[in-house]
Amino acid sequence: LSRGLGDVYKRQALQSALVGHERPITQMHWGGGTPTYLDGGQITELMHVLASNFRLLDKGYREYSIEIDPRTVDPTTIALLKGVGFNRVSLGIQDFDDRVQKAVNRVQPFAQVAQLVEAVRAHGFRSMGFDLIYGLPYQDHFTMAETLRRVISLRPDRIACYNYAHLPERFLPQRSIDRHTLPEPEEKLLMAQMIAATLRDAGYRFIGMDHYVLPDDDLALACGEDRLQRNIQGYSLRIAEDILGLGMSSISQIGDFYLQNARSLDEYTALTTAGRLPITRGYLMNREDKLRRHIIMSLICELRLDIPECEMEHGIRFKEHFAGALDSLRRAEADGLLKISDQSLTVTETGRPFLRNLCMPFDAYLADQATSGTTRFSATI
Repeated sequence: LSRGLGDVYKRQALQSALVGHERPITQMHWGGGTPTYLDGGQITELMHVLASNFRLLDKGYREYSIEIDPRTVDPTTIALLKGVGFNRVSLGIQDFDDRVQKAVNRVQPFAQVAQLVEAVRAHGFRSMGFDLIYGLPYQDHFTMAETLRRVISLRPDRIACYNYAHLPERFLPQRSIDRHTLPEPEEKLLMAQMIAATLRDAGYRFIGMDHYVLPDDDLALACGEDRLQRNIQGYSLRIAEDILGLGMSSISQIGDFYLQNARSLDEYTALTTAGRLPITRGYLMNREDKLRRHIIMSLICELRLDIPECEMEHGIRFKEHFAGALDSLRRAEADGLLKISDQSLTVTETGRPFLRNLCMPFDAYLADQATSGTTRFSATI
């Protein structure tokens, strides 16, 4: 672990020299795993090194968030996180059912999580989120209903409900999961629909793909004012000009470039030791990429695409340019999942659980994958 942190520190110094240490960091997110496996001293040291290389802010509008594994922290850790500058936290709950937790090796009693929630509120964090997953072993809509009851009793500001992606060929720990214990697609769809209805009835607002928030949350207010944005890390109040990824396998978005760091520790270490940035893959967006990003982001953030605005901004005739995509969406329109007109594409209430599917016809790279016969991603349901 110390070896990995040392390489991150070298990466910070190299990157700071390139992007400038005076540029303000308005958003910071520690995630991509479980950063709270670091102890208090390591968390403090890492934040200090970040402050040495970049201009961290002490302003109310900053968004400094961290993902928390409830098994690795206690109320003292929560106080430390607030003290070093974090103002948003998300707790990886996944599920509260005992059998499900044991199946995924993630045992964390409800009482333990409730204690952490109390500490988060006592220290005045700006928002607290729960991350749930549906489609795990032994889950069904009955167990999920009980998990949701417990979640709602703790009243987090934000709730993300992700579809479990079973990809044992890519993620070794998943090989211990018996696929026969996973819910069938019909049961997963029922869970998704029940989650949406239950959270809506509890006062949460659906703001887009997988995410529900309380009406007074910053994201809900941004959604109501058409200010909601989405970046590599998820929904946000604003889009940063550049996104800098630090650490193994992290992704950066600098200008029109997407860049990814080495995905193995050995390669990452070798590059940083040699004084080189550990970037192993990169892509420069073209005009078509930007057009399709505009469409997908509009649907994900606003549940609507303004077609004349899109045509004007990108210099296209929408119906001609996306004739194939529109044809593929006709069945979804017939099923009441979205409305198609000359002026707009609009996702309906019924279509919200299928938002990923409604965006997929505009993803040229998914089309390329289908043509080549390769599959790198999980099913959406």
